[in-house]
Amino acid sequence: QVQLVESGGGLVQRGGSLSLSCAASGIIFSIYAMGWYHQAPGKQRELVAAITSGGTATYPDSVKGRFTISRDNAKNTLYLQMNNLKPEDTAVYYCRLMHTDYWGQGTQVTVSS
Repeated sequence: QVQLVESGGGLVQRGGSLSLSCAASGIIFSIYAMGWYHQAPGKQRELVAAITSGGTATYPDSVKGRFTISRDNAKNTLYLQMNNLKPEDTAVYYCRLMHTDYWGQGTQVTVSS
């Protein structure tokens, strides 16, 4: 059974940092591309970072230079380091096994102004 469990969300002030983790089980983690998405109230879920099985990362312009996605295949864990956070980053953050319907339950990130 595939499970993705996020942790690390919380409340932070503008300009602050947070680090999210996504622990995966039930899969051979190292062979899959993984992604982080966020969804703000009333908006569609959007991709904020993706990483291939080989470790190549991609980001939309909105977070480039501020967010860093990484993975530790030995720990079956995906990470998202978020720096210089802005109020518009406020959303529920989800990890996803890319190109599948497997998602984590989400973790709330709130950035106050």
